[in-house]
Amino acid sequence: MLNNKTKRISQAVALSLALCGVSYAASHASSAKHPEVQANEPFSAHVLISGLDAPWDMVWGPDGYLWVTERKAASIDRIDPKTGEKKVAITLSGVHVGPQHEGVLGLALSPKFMQAGGDNYVYTAYTYMNGNEEHAKIVRLEYDEKTQKLGNEKEILAGFPAGNDHNGGRLRFGPDGKLYYTIGEQGHNQGANFCKPIDAQRIPTEEELKNKNYAAYAGKVLRLNIDGTIPEDNPVIHGIKSHLFTYGHRNPQGLVFVGNTLYASEQGPSSDDELNILEAGGNYGWPHVAGFQDDQAYVYANYSKAENCPSLTWDPNHIPAGVPVQKESEWKAADFKAPVKTFFTVKGGYTYNDASCSADSAYICWPTISPSSVTYYPADGVIKSWRNSIIVSSMKNGALYRVPLNADKKDVQGDVAKYFHTANRYRMAVVSPDTRKIFVATDNFGNVMDESNHPTHNLSNPGSIIVFEYTGK
Repeated sequence: MLNNKTKRISQAVALSLALCGVSYAASHASSAKHPEVQANEPFSAHVLISGLDAPWDMVWGPDGYLWVTERKAASIDRIDPKTGEKKVAITLSGVHVGPQHEGVLGLALSPKFMQAGGDNYVYTAYTYMNGNEEHAKIVRLEYDEKTQKLGNEKEILAGFPAGNDHNGGRLRFGPDGKLYYTIGEQGHNQGANFCKPIDAQRIPTEEELKNKNYAAYAGKVLRLNIDGTIPEDNPVIHGIKSHLFTYGHRNPQGLVFVGNTLYASEQGPSSDDELNILEAGGNYGWPHVAGFQDDQAYVYANYSKAENCPSLTWDPNHIPAGVPVQKESEWKAADFKAPVKTFFTVKGGYTYNDASCSADSAYICWPTISPSSVTYYPADGVIKSWRNSIIVSSMKNGALYRVPLNADKKDVQGDVAKYFHTANRYRMAVVSPDTRKIFVATDNFGNVMDESNHPTHNLSNPGSIIVFEYTGK
């Protein structure tokens, strides 16, 4: 039998799924009947585990466990996907934890992890303080199979820019054996950081690289050797070879390789979240372009160039006098790469004021989904209509968006479909090895659109992993 807390969680998921048109049958349900709605693709759902302290990244291990970072707990866990039992592999010291984007972030297991003749290396990234300056670093840990603990921390590369907003932080191995790491623009030019310049277009100088000054790495995706050095075949950008793989990003968080093609999600401003294909040396436009270079609703208002910027008030809907403004078409770059999909592009003159959202939650009503992760549903998966698709998790709408790919997996094809809308912030999604289950980790606080498309801060399943299982044939 379930305890009262678990019953309430299961009932909350049941109601959410019923409202979004998906059948529900909790795998650990009590004898009480739950509302069910039949769909073409029947799913059951249950909460695997709750009480996690801001789960951030999640990957499948060759040991059959889910490996999960808890951002605020500064830990790496192994979670049994059948029972939900959690085993803390390590709690890292020296981690700087903040309310939203700081703490233990990305996680990547060595391609040779637990293989015969391989290694037991685990890589993670976290924020830390160096005096009064905040940075991020990538470290390597070793896993002891006997004790089931991680230890022997070794610094791979440190000194990345970090702050209280938009740290990116996704860490993945590519099929080339290189590490790929995303860094956001630290939320500059908005909110409390609106007077700080955006460095997403800035390339490091030779002098900065010599002094290991990586301040220019903000708003970039990095590619590095496993020892932290610069790969010989990294792109030369504006005459400089560095750890940079791509640049011109706002807050890239999702990364997934589909074959040799690297897909990435990126959080837009008040519109134009992006799904991109990352190409070596590519410039993805931020802050000059959001989404397509189409001169629609977005214009670049550069607060950092305004006289007496601290005396101004940042307002995403009404740009104050004296703030330089640039249309997207006024910026020229031969290496600009457009997204393959946006969420969502709106026309010029679009009003971002929505009476459904109060002033402190206005952004929830904007035409964005706040994509947090991307994963790939394979072409030979059990769910036929999901095959060969990118799955994008949304923090703002508490849903998964499925984006079909074309046959060569190098472009999108067809309409986007939305699934599993609940009053939760979906931080990370992974597909089980048998392709029947989608595991979704949720944030433990924040605003979200509920199932009736009204903003709420009352999350149904904070700090949890929800399992959506396909029950069809």
